Amino acid sequence: MDFFSSMNISSSALTAERTRMNLISSNLANAGSTRTSEGGPYKRKDAVFSATPLESGFKRALNSAVGQQTRQVEVTEIVEDQNPPRMQYDPGHPDANAQGYVAMPNVNVVEEMADMISASRSYEANVTAVQAAKSMALKTLEIGK
Repeated sequence: MDFFSSMNISSSALTAERTRMNLISSNLANAGSTRTSEGGPYKRKDAVFSATPLESGFKRALNSAVGQQTRQVEVTEIVEDQNPPRMQYDPGHPDANAQGYVAMPNVNVVEEMADMISASRSYEANVTAVQAAKSMALKTLEIGK
């Protein structure tokens, strides 16, 4: 694996984790939103990651022939949670139904915060990998001095 491949892999992971953190922030911001433009309460969103081959064309064929294949992270889709909304009794709420229940978003704030910590740590790990690759490249350039 060359220098640019490791940088491409780490940068794809940084992009994916940034997307994940943005979705978590959106979930937290809308934890109390009972109305959306689609109608009904906000639905929790989550990113689906997949490992996709980094190379294309001849290099991919060569690497698969020798048993090596580098993969990068990619957000393949953003899915909405299909669980039913949480029903909360609040007859004074403007969105309450005839029985006095309000459909609340299916966002668990504690779970979102744990996911945010996980995404943040993954992001930090990839920043460290980029810094290590950069440091190795600089040390390599110093050999010629």
